[in-house]
Amino acid sequence: MYLSVKKNPLSKKPFVTLEDLEDYPCLSFEQGEYNSFYFSEEILSTVYHKKSIRVSDRATLFNLLIGLNGYTICTGVLCPDLNGNDIVSVPLITDEKMIIGYITNSKALLSSMAKKYIKYLKDVIKRYGFKIIEEEKEAISKVE
Repeated sequence: MYLSVKKNPLSKKPFVTLEDLEDYPCLSFEQGEYNSFYFSEEILSTVYHKKSIRVSDRATLFNLLIGLNGYTICTGVLCPDLNGNDIVSVPLITDEKMIIGYITNSKALLSSMAKKYIKYLKDVIKRYGFKIIEEEKEAISKVE
C-alpha cells in the first residue's frame, strides 16, 4: 500500500505503481543509526527515490506527508483517530509481499490485555481484506 493525502491526484486511483510515485517525496521511518536492513518497516526500502526523506518520529512523518504532498509505503492500515481524515491508502502494484508479525517470549504468558490487543489487531487486518496466516494454516491442516 501507499499512503498519501486526499489532495494528491494519485489518491483517487484504484492502485498506483512506483513509476506513478516518482515525482513525489517518499517519506520513510528511520529506526536509528544502527537499525538493521532486515527489520525495515517498509518494503522496497532499497529502491531509489528522486526525493527521499527519513524521519525518526511517526507524527513528523504524517505531518510532512500532508505538508509536502508526499507518500510512504506501508501496510495501508490507518487509524483516523491518530492520523486524521486527510490521509488515504491506495494499493501499490508490486511483486513484494509484506508479512506483519509479533514476537513473544516462550517462557512468559501473554496477559489478558495483550491477548485482547492481538485479537483487535487481527480484526483490523481482516477488515482491510488481508489474511491472517496462522488462521489460514489452521484451516489447511483441518482439511488435510
